[in-house]
Amino acid sequence: MPPISPLVRHPARFPFSGALAPASGVLAAALLIVLGLLATPLAAQEPTAVIGARASLEPWSDPIEGLGTLSADESVTLSTTVTEIIRELNFQDGDTVEAGRLLVRLADDEEQADLRAAQALRDERRNTVNRLAQLQERNLAPRAEVEDSRARLRQVEAEIQALEARLANYQLRAPFDGRVGFRNVSVGALVTPGMDLVTLDKLDVMKLDFTLPEVSLGLLEPGLTLTAQSAAYPEEVFEGKVASIGTRVDPVSRSVTVRAELDNPELRLRPGMLMLVVVRRPPRETLVLPESVLIPEGQRQYVLVLHEDEAYRVERRQVTIGARREGEVEIVEGLASGDLVVAHGTDRVRDGQQARLLGIMDDATTVADIISRQRDTAEADS
Repeated sequence: MPPISPLVRHPARFPFSGALAPASGVLAAALLIVLGLLATPLAAQEPTAVIGARASLEPWSDPIEGLGTLSADESVTLSTTVTEIIRELNFQDGDTVEAGRLLVRLADDEEQADLRAAQALRDERRNTVNRLAQLQERNLAPRAEVEDSRARLRQVEAEIQALEARLANYQLRAPFDGRVGFRNVSVGALVTPGMDLVTLDKLDVMKLDFTLPEVSLGLLEPGLTLTAQSAAYPEEVFEGKVASIGTRVDPVSRSVTVRAELDNPELRLRPGMLMLVVVRRPPRETLVLPESVLIPEGQRQYVLVLHEDEAYRVERRQVTIGARREGEVEIVEGLASGDLVVAHGTDRVRDGQQARLLGIMDDATTVADIISRQRDTAEADS
């Protein structure tokens, strides 16, 4: 019996050799398919559809936010300087009054009587002066007597002025146009000096005092525009301007007080209201893109640039961002004005791939507009 070659598998020692033959053929065929797929050029695949956005130079204003409290442009609490009984109240709660309107009159009968007596004495002394002056012209009365009568007339006239000034203390008049508050006293009540009788506020213009950090001091100046919102009117934005900046910085909070003025023609804003303030700095020109273009990775930010001269080849590029505002971001470094980047579809394309641009979104064109236009085009082609 001839010897068995070592290269030949013996059926008894390798009982499964017959089953391996067909399996190896299947594996070989699958390998050929995979290699064929890998050998297929990348350009032969359908480019991924994306929506782009173009970097553009736009005005940008860095807002400064703070909380402030409203106060009336003019505000006063009227009180009396004498002790007397209230004779008249000429207002109701919340009345709008004009400057000079009589609001409260106290009982002044005694003072009025003193005034009438002084006026009568003045008339008497004035007649005496006129009579002596006529006599003195005919040399029938000494000149000294005429001068004495004139001095006594001036004296009584001064007394009348003093009485009229004291009578003014019995009448409380509105010092300016405004709106009165609640009426907390009644006719016949005895009032004393310093007792609060009525409040008066000028509300057509409001003062808004708010604080900002010390670091913002160099950014502030009178005339800056601002917006303010209140919880009472959450859907409305009130506009105003910075009127003045405090002369001191609080050594504890390291903040400076700023005063602004807000127009309030409908008198909806009231003193004491809390306002959220946003101060608008003078705008600067900077490169702006939608926030959707950013691909964050840790502390770094990337964008996918579309090269229009290379059939929209995608390039992954790191950028430096600045401030943000609603839906937009400032690009400080990494892009130039006019660069086209991927705004929607950043998760479907990679660096070096070709992309198919569906459209470019801007202020006049939204993503919905681009998709709707593509749908209409596809339906027309079909």
